[in-house]
Amino acid sequence: MKQPVALNGKCILVTGSPGFIGANLVLRLLKEMNSGVIISLDNMNDYYDPKLKEYRLSLIEKAAKDSHIQHVFIKGSIADKAMVDRIFDEYRPAVVVNLAAQAGVRYSIDHPDAYIESNLIGFYNILEACRHYPVEHLVYASSSSVYGGNKKVPFSTEDQVDHPVSLYAATKKSNELLAHSYSKLYNIPSTGLRFFTVYGPAGRPDMFYFGATQKLQRGETISIFNYGNCKRDFTYVDDIVEGVLRVMQGAPEKQNGEDGLPLPPYAVYNIGGGTPENLLDYVQTLQEELVRAGVLPEDYDFEAHRQLVGMQPGDVPVTYADSTGLEKDYGFRPTIGIREGLRTFAQWYKQYYCQE
Repeated sequence: MKQPVALNGKCILVTGSPGFIGANLVLRLLKEMNSGVIISLDNMNDYYDPKLKEYRLSLIEKAAKDSHIQHVFIKGSIADKAMVDRIFDEYRPAVVVNLAAQAGVRYSIDHPDAYIESNLIGFYNILEACRHYPVEHLVYASSSSVYGGNKKVPFSTEDQVDHPVSLYAATKKSNELLAHSYSKLYNIPSTGLRFFTVYGPAGRPDMFYFGATQKLQRGETISIFNYGNCKRDFTYVDDIVEGVLRVMQGAPEKQNGEDGLPLPPYAVYNIGGGTPENLLDYVQTLQEELVRAGVLPEDYDFEAHRQLVGMQPGDVPVTYADSTGLEKDYGFRPTIGIREGLRTFAQWYKQYYCQE
């Protein structure tokens, strides 16, 4: 059973906004809520071009002017415990959506400190704040990376996920374990969401579709890993946001067990398209949409600008979400296909990067 959580009139904290998913979530909240306060918290680091975060923040601030909702942006890191505690003390958020994290599988191989600081210490600070300033619902980002080299597909939240193949994956699994223990000890309703390869306009440049577009536009060669024998459950950002929004409004119910102690009000869901796409097909669709949008010329020689290479460390050959739990409990399953999603991305890219 889910405990309904009303969003109107509440204070909602979204960490990692104006990151990619966070910004899109806040824009949706500004559009749909009719009262309340939204706090965006991000350290605006330079893991990728900070101008993209500034661009997303400008969209949020513009939308806030046309909204009934008060929006407050705070620049800072969730690893700063004193600052996190001050925010909770001042604003008393009823719902917390923790999307702030150091992302990326490959980056974690060379920059492990960033992952420990943000994904472990930072998440611990959020949990501690939720303990001392009780919240109605903590929703946090996990990742499909926790499934590691899982051979069984589709990936189910019932599967064992004890064999991460990257530090990033290990930190995300740790988030789930920490949230479970805090839910049990302090009766904090928490829901973890395992996102599957999120893409869309103004996304992260370190993601394959975005980086490939930039390289192709510069006339460089793109590398297609595992010789093209990869499948990814690509999930368009609007589908992710719809899933997050629904989950925010239904918290795991608080109840006691036979021993009189709280059963942990805790849940984990996959959010993925449920239709893994072959990487070569995805690249083909991306190329067609980049030509259609006018990012690349019609006579572009794609074969001369791509090479098939081996597997990258920390990568996995297949991701495939079983999202039946999300559908059963929240009535939602992602529906936006790669043609529609990549078309929207290509049109945005043309407008953002290719203006004279």
